[in-house]
Amino acid sequence: MTVFELITAGAHALGDASVSFGHGTTNAFDEAAWLVLWQLGLPLDAPLQGEDSVADQVPTPEQQEHVSALLRSRIESRKPAAYLTREAWLQGLAFYVDERVIVPRSLIAELLVNGAIDSWLGASTLKVLDLCTGNASLAIFAALAYPEVTVDATDISAEALAVARINVDRYQLGERIRLLASDGLASVCGPYDLILCNPPYVNAQSMASLPPEYRAEPSLALDGNRHGASDGMDFVRQLLIDAPRQMSEQAILVLEIGNERDHFEAAFGDLEALWLQTSAGEDQVLLLTRDALLKYVAPN
Repeated sequence: MTVFELITAGAHALGDASVSFGHGTTNAFDEAAWLVLWQLGLPLDAPLQGEDSVADQVPTPEQQEHVSALLRSRIESRKPAAYLTREAWLQGLAFYVDERVIVPRSLIAELLVNGAIDSWLGASTLKVLDLCTGNASLAIFAALAYPEVTVDATDISAEALAVARINVDRYQLGERIRLLASDGLASVCGPYDLILCNPPYVNAQSMASLPPEYRAEPSLALDGNRHGASDGMDFVRQLLIDAPRQMSEQAILVLEIGNERDHFEAAFGDLEALWLQTSAGEDQVLLLTRDALLKYVAPN
């Protein structure tokens, strides 16, 4: 079989097995292409059409069997492909991942790369906090986007911080990114000029219906209902109260809440939030100024 035939057959197998996507790809063909190209040691952006196409290459029988075994593992385990390859891609950068962290997919990375929040920053933006850092991808994007800043990257999970260390070292950013264990803002050392946060925010009903690929990820990084609520906003509630004390005067908080805008607005309807445009629309990431947070928190 050719490379293209392996990808096509893999896509059919993934589709027939009704696997779920969303951890780097959105459809069976792209997922199959990722797994086939990775297993064959070909660049993930290798062309499948045109003069330099790899589509007609014919892998050895042994290589084809390895491809088939990887696709079977994806179907049988229902783990995200990134856990099988130990590699996830976000905005053109590769990150090490394993089951100790969720697969990085934050839309905040997009905003850092395209400069969408730059107008809110300035020469005084020197200290950044990446809260709930996971594998440290957002901390790394921030350090690369703003060479003058230092970044504190925090997580409650020691296992996640171990993965974060691998990625910080891979990008040789250990002098500018400090990894800290912290339950929310409890152990951070502000004030910060920019806070980035992709917290656990999935509501209880959605948690109960997650497909296996998402249940393979650490629930600690997904479940936003750990203090008795069901709307996914438990972590965010405490964050909005605590954040102003850790922010400099002109600081901003960039917060991702995924598909939970309705729950967010029901919980924090009086909060002045600026919703940011991303490739997923205007409902998933918001920007909060320190002044807006102070106005919200003061009556409480």
